[in-house]
Amino acid sequence: MNSSSATLLCSLLLAASTALFLRRRARKLPPLPPGPKKLPLVGNLFSLPSHSEWETYAKWSKECNSDIIHLDAAGQSIVVLCSLEAAEDLLDKRSGIYSDRARLNMFNDLVIKDDFMFAFEKYGDTWRTHRRLFYREFSPTAVDRYHDQELKEALKLLELLLDTPHEFVDHFHHVMGSLLMSIIYGIDVQRSNDPYLHTAEMAARAMSEAAVPGRYLVDLISPLKYIPDWFPGAGFKRQAAEGNRLVKEMRDVPFMHTRQAAMQGTARPCFVTEYMREGKIESVEEEIAIKQVARTAYAAGTDTITATLIAFLRTMVEHPEVQKKAQRELDSVVAAGQLPSLADEKALPYVTAVIKETMRRWPVGPIGIPHFVATDDIYRSYRIPGGSIVIANLWAMLHDESDYPDPQLFNPERFLHGGQLNPSIRDPLSIVFGFRRRVCPGRHMAWDTVWITMASILATFDISKALDADGRPIEPEQGYTSQLVCVPVPFECSIKPRSKDVEELIRSMSMS
Repeated sequence: MNSSSATLLCSLLLAASTALFLRRRARKLPPLPPGPKKLPLVGNLFSLPSHSEWETYAKWSKECNSDIIHLDAAGQSIVVLCSLEAAEDLLDKRSGIYSDRARLNMFNDLVIKDDFMFAFEKYGDTWRTHRRLFYREFSPTAVDRYHDQELKEALKLLELLLDTPHEFVDHFHHVMGSLLMSIIYGIDVQRSNDPYLHTAEMAARAMSEAAVPGRYLVDLISPLKYIPDWFPGAGFKRQAAEGNRLVKEMRDVPFMHTRQAAMQGTARPCFVTEYMREGKIESVEEEIAIKQVARTAYAAGTDTITATLIAFLRTMVEHPEVQKKAQRELDSVVAAGQLPSLADEKALPYVTAVIKETMRRWPVGPIGIPHFVATDDIYRSYRIPGGSIVIANLWAMLHDESDYPDPQLFNPERFLHGGQLNPSIRDPLSIVFGFRRRVCPGRHMAWDTVWITMASILATFDISKALDADGRPIEPEQGYTSQLVCVPVPFECSIKPRSKDVEELIRSMSMS
């Protein structure tokens, strides 16, 4: 036997023994969680949903009779948790290994690049520093200082709805952007086409689109991120470059405005000036961290709250009986000639139940931000491979019949007993804001803002179906966009003041 033949034989024997070893090892390993049928090499790549992913995941979960399912996207392991029990077991009780974030090539490497947004970054020292900076200004006790600003912006929204009710989506964007621009940067936004708001909205949209797992092929095939921008099919590279420009401008421009105002002694108290006032910004690194945290606070709040308000408005169009009952409760609690305040929340359990049911029935972040587990794990005799993207299907949890009977039914009464909020019913807020170390740190301010805005709208306006040219009701369009933050598809509705007295009240309070 010549040397080349011997080499070939040895290679074949080595390959055969390796294959045998791997086959025996695979037999000894615990099985993966069940999931839809996988094709050779590509796995579930071609069957991954591109729209309403949460509903498809829930359907697969039922078909597999398992609340934890496994998908394979051309070698990328994906684990989807479709019950609160599974999410709490892994994301809460094993948060030490499940608190990382998946690194998405489109979002992290192309849009954000060398920047940092702690909501999307790996768990570690830098993440802890950023979260600590954020939480200090948005803790349950700290957010009380923002109540006056929330009331001011709610009143601004009511006046806008009086003047141009059909532009309600733009008004929600403007008012929520104005609120956060004031709280974070001390910038008083007056115009709807304000350049700060425009840049921030475009940047937030770019990030939301880029952060959806599997939306871009580059997330599954990493080498694609190195192809030139001019290469055929490289439109995602040009899109990412524009997104990167916007997120950097969103980070730097309002911060520089506030820093200059602080140097001139004209800055208003805000998130950024709190650190300047206390001399906490002592280095370039600390300044960059404050800029990054401020941007995250703005981006995380505007889109989610705006989408929640749009979902609420559509819900009221579809459920006039719920709207009328909430208005009766408001009328019995809020004195004539007044608007609701956050101090009224405890006296308005039905209004609170309406808001909670809106957030349960149509969560604007139905799959949240995916987690990542770096090491192998065993759960219920299933193997969770290291390197897996872990998706918490919040929509499925909020539609679990064991917690919420008839989950497709919009029913605020499910949260009430004896006319008060029922503590034995699972609070959807314990799900919609995420889990353990990755729970949304801005949830306290978000709830206050959502509550006072929705209560103010209910107290002052009647919301109903729009009418066509022949006077017939127009049914609102159904469905959501499939992004990280999901927004109801455009729809028409009628928004009219409940009385002439209400209109005069809004005008007079706006002028005072």
